[in-house]
Amino acid sequence: MIESTINGIFPTPIYISKIDRPLTTSELKFVDKSKKDFSQNEGNITSKNNYILNEKPFTNIKKELDKRVQDYFDKVLLTTDAITPYITQSWLNYTETNQYHHKHRHPNSFVSGVFYINCEEEVDKIKFFKEIYQQIKPEIKDWNLYNSESWWFPVKTGDLFMFPSSLTHMVENKEGTNTRISLAFNVFIKGTIGINKQLTELIL
Repeated sequence: MIESTINGIFPTPIYISKIDRPLTTSELKFVDKSKKDFSQNEGNITSKNNYILNEKPFTNIKKELDKRVQDYFDKVLLTTDAITPYITQSWLNYTETNQYHHKHRHPNSFVSGVFYINCEEEVDKIKFFKEIYQQIKPEIKDWNLYNSESWWFPVKTGDLFMFPSSLTHMVENKEGTNTRISLAFNVFIKGTIGINKQLTELIL
């Protein structure tokens, strides 16, 4: 038996939290109302309002998400720079049976998040991709974190996922009979990063 250790370096952070309360009646009514004013997406539909968290019915949800955005930066980024993260755009996604959400990333954003308003853990998931060119590509016997080109997580109502906006992700064909509803958002930063004397300063 060969003794060895394998260390993973430079991992991609996938932040998972939960808003541990049901949505209120007024919040749910707003979700239903927003579905009537939609834009056709590739595979599903999204709300035309893409600053949905600025709306009054979502005031408390935004406060919950803001706390977790800060928690992500406190635990993942750990910077000494005087910056403040803030949510930029936000929108609702509605995915019915046999619909999907196309493979994509989020340009002009630092971190992106998805809050699940309605989904079923048995059939709903989010899938991420490692998009690196492989000149040599052997066939794989058993998949693991090192040799996989994609990885998925089951999701359930109340879950919140946050990840670097450059990370490719998608929703495969929706199974089950529920309408999968998620609130997606982007996060950017304001303040000053870098060091003036090193000519790396950037004021945002």
